[in-house]
Amino acid sequence: MMEDVLLPIVIVGMLFIGLPWVIFHYVTQWKKASSLSLEDENLLDELHDTARRLDERLRSIERIIAADNPDFRPGVPSERERGDSLRQAIEPESIENWRRETR
Repeated sequence: MMEDVLLPIVIVGMLFIGLPWVIFHYVTQWKKASSLSLEDENLLDELHDTARRLDERLRSIERIIAADNPDFRPGVPSERERGDSLRQAIEPESIENWRRETR
């Protein structure tokens, strides 16, 4: 008899108290997770500084190479490098392999 009264009370309590508490708890956690923590902001600032310094170093290296080699253009392969890759792409063996594959 006591079980007949206790079970509905527990179920109603779980539905109207426990379930909303769980939902609000995870909504709050989700909102907290959507913003950056102080540690994450510091890491992001540090990574930005590192990227900026690496960019400055790369530009310095490119200026030094450009001073030594007048054909150098930053980010563009040289004539020799383009010729080597073109020769590799059109080797007779690779052409024959391509012909066999397309038949």
